[in-house]
Amino acid sequence: MSRDIETQVADDGVATLTLARPQRRNALSIKLRNEITQQLDDWAADGAVRAVVLTGAGPTFCAGFDLNEFGQADLARQIKDSSRRYHLAVWHFPKPLIAAVNGPAMGGGMDLGVLCDCRIASSAAAFGHPEIKFGAPPLFTPLQWIVGLGVARELCLTGRRIDAAEALRIGLVTRVTEPGDLLDGALAMARSIIEAPQAALETTKRYLIGSASATFEEAFAVEHDNVFDDFLLGRIG
Repeated sequence: MSRDIETQVADDGVATLTLARPQRRNALSIKLRNEITQQLDDWAADGAVRAVVLTGAGPTFCAGFDLNEFGQADLARQIKDSSRRYHLAVWHFPKPLIAAVNGPAMGGGMDLGVLCDCRIASSAAAFGHPEIKFGAPPLFTPLQWIVGLGVARELCLTGRRIDAAEALRIGLVTRVTEPGDLLDGALAMARSIIEAPQAALETTKRYLIGSASATFEEAFAVEHDNVFDDFLLGRIG
């Protein structure tokens, strides 16, 4: 069976993971989430990998979760379980993780970028949580760690779409490039990062993950697990 991700590891230890479902706007299916989880777990234990750049194939970074699966009641448990494993694998990845946001990053696609350590965007990128309009509360806590409480509240409650320029202004991304320069820019950032010793980078990652007043797991249990339980029981949606 073909994979829905493409991977490459350069000789200097910079790896690239590309979401490769362009025909579905790189929507996060159960299969794609499981493949991302497994790949990051493998790279976490691989001494040859020092940093990872994550991007999308085609004109979209990631359109969010694959809504076709949400209409299938028999997949409900797999959807929740694969989602939990995937989010935690991205959050706990012990090495620098850079999102190269090549196009729209919506819903769960925006969350994927937010969970990375750094974000560089193409001028064609856009961000938003439109799922709020359809009854699905977005992840709030990791977003507010990056852009601040007030901006995060507004983005989560309105679900409005922002372009790359606004994402740069509010600090969601740290750089905007022309589309053709995006991947080179992200790889250059990764190579700048790995000028530091790997032990120092991984120690710093542990600090970054553990520095918030509420742990990611505590916030995630409320914003993800409880939301899924409410959805499965018909209390929301």
